[in-house]
Amino acid sequence: MKIFRWRGQREAAQTTRTPLARATALYKAGRYTEAEAEARSVAAARSRSRDDTYRPLALATAALAAGAQGRHADAVTAYDALLPVFGRIFGAEHPQTLKLRSDRAQALSALARHAECEAECAVVARVASRGTGPDMALITTAARNGQIFALTELGRHSEAEALACEALAAHCVPDRFTLVLRLGLARSLNGQGRHKEALAETERAEELCRSLPKEQRRSETGAVKLAMATALLGLGRHTEARPLAAAARQACLAAFGPGHRRAGEARALLDRIDSV
Repeated sequence: MKIFRWRGQREAAQTTRTPLARATALYKAGRYTEAEAEARSVAAARSRSRDDTYRPLALATAALAAGAQGRHADAVTAYDALLPVFGRIFGAEHPQTLKLRSDRAQALSALARHAECEAECAVVARVASRGTGPDMALITTAARNGQIFALTELGRHSEAEALACEALAAHCVPDRFTLVLRLGLARSLNGQGRHKEALAETERAEELCRSLPKEQRRSETGAVKLAMATALLGLGRHTEARPLAAAARQACLAAFGPGHRRAGEARALLDRIDSV
């Protein structure tokens, strides 16, 4: 999960004065190509100072936007180059550095490097949980989400379920973080063959998704339908599963492009349905 805090009115007014305001707004609006270009423009304009904090933040935003376009390998390359810069400028346990590590770990998982993602997310969550303030709490939740996804991809479904339940209990706000944690729980249940429970969880996620503002649910485009289709397929309800999987794929292609991890996952699910 990628973190852009949903700020109050006063904080939002302050944010609009930062050099990255436009890139951030474009990203939130789902205009990822423009967000990447804007972020790179900001980075280029601030290249003279070695210690300018906005340059590495701009490059991190560009990497985030590249990943949202399905260019996960490009994102990882950028994150790898930025890690020592963030450590030098912000410090190893600063929220910005921990966020970068969380974003990088989840880009690794999009490249099927799940063991690396799981290990890194576990470390980030542990460090962030020792911190204070809303940023650290969000980073902890985001890292836990990445760990849950990686655990399910590694076949460690019961561990993923336990972690998802623990994270949901700790995060009692009906927001996009709760949405992704519920989807992670559904994924772990599907992985255990508990498709009826998984379907019930996706229905809760769908209800929550409908209640969220568009910009808060945009990054999870197609995810609810994909989880629901997986549960329905597991229950033998193929005719219901296929249109959901097809709709999830089309939504992902429109929002992120064909190289995005979720678009590929939807394509694989359609192939499974059609092979039955």
